[in-house]
Amino acid sequence: MAVVLAYTAPAIGHLFPFCAQLGELAARGHEIHTRTLADGVDLCRGLGFKAEPVDRRIEAVRDAESPSVLRSASNAVRVLTERAGLEIGDFTRAVQTVDPDLVVVDANCWGAMSAAEAGRRPWTVFSPFIPYLRAAGLPPFGAGKKPMPGPAGRLRDWGVGSVTRVVFDRPFRVGMAPVRASLGLPPVHTADALLRRAPAMLVTTGKPFEYPGTDWGDSVAMIGPADFDPPADRPAWLDDIDAPIVLVTTSSVRQADEALVGAAVQALAGEPVHVVATSPAGGGAEVTRRPGLTLARFVPHSLVLDRAVCVITHGGMGITQKALRRGIPVCAVPFGRDQFEVARRVEMARCGTRLPARRLTVSRLRAAAQQAMTMTDGAAAVSAGFAATGGVARGADLLESQL
Repeated sequence: MAVVLAYTAPAIGHLFPFCAQLGELAARGHEIHTRTLADGVDLCRGLGFKAEPVDRRIEAVRDAESPSVLRSASNAVRVLTERAGLEIGDFTRAVQTVDPDLVVVDANCWGAMSAAEAGRRPWTVFSPFIPYLRAAGLPPFGAGKKPMPGPAGRLRDWGVGSVTRVVFDRPFRVGMAPVRASLGLPPVHTADALLRRAPAMLVTTGKPFEYPGTDWGDSVAMIGPADFDPPADRPAWLDDIDAPIVLVTTSSVRQADEALVGAAVQALAGEPVHVVATSPAGGGAEVTRRPGLTLARFVPHSLVLDRAVCVITHGGMGITQKALRRGIPVCAVPFGRDQFEVARRVEMARCGTRLPARRLTVSRLRAAAQQAMTMTDGAAAVSAGFAATGGVARGADLLESQL
């Protein structure tokens, strides 16, 4: 059996899908080592992996959230290029310590990817989110624009692309130039070009959630959701709920949590549902209950989704796919990061609704949630598409093929 080193971005939303994929490899007898955020080390060790935190300086580089698409993209590039320079030494030390047969690198770890490219070991990229890949017929990543065929679409995409080149590509090229040069590697001008240096790439998505025309090339495999929840006891209060559940949940990184939860609680007041709202990045009491409403800091999603008829969320890839894999429609209210892209795919696949954060009001959210609850056919189609990808079992097959 092989020794596998997984190097993840310091984000719990990235670690959970990694845990699902690495757990499949561990079940096959492979020895798993991880480098991840400090708060995730104990989780990994509890799963039987050997784990250490990434350099604390990497985790200290934080994103500044913004509902602006352009500012969100600019913030992301700044964070990931700054981390990239720190990742080289951290990743190199991990490889020297573990001596792995295979390296699996998070698609957001641009420095570790470059160091893996400069090395001599088999390596693969794992993307727990919609990747920064470009393909014919697809709008540039970031703004959440819908595909638009024909001359009008090409003209629109050219305009969006020119903004992307200024906001995303230029700072990427400048930020990554010293990282690549320090490793003796050729420069790359876009995140797409960097990702395509990998021998193979696994992406946790599938059609019809992805646009029908999506073709990222032979080296990129869609494996569907890598669904994972940390081990936890079932909360006793869940059995006291008789009505259908609407799960309202926010990101593991604080992001206008009160705005979304507050609007959802008001929007669904009087509806024949029970609202379970979680804010894992927030403070306050662990559980607060009143008729028709349960507020909790954290509950494993899988426990609630068994009873849910709809999920209201910022549009993070993890919870959106967890819901859709079970055929549960989603109401996505994107506030930043890749949420703009996820929310648009929800809308285009007709597996839920999309409400831009700038338009968030109680009445609009009520209408969006009510409409989403009728879109079970689209959610079922996405669920079937996800099942057809092969999931983490196929992902493990593909990783083993790199050995």
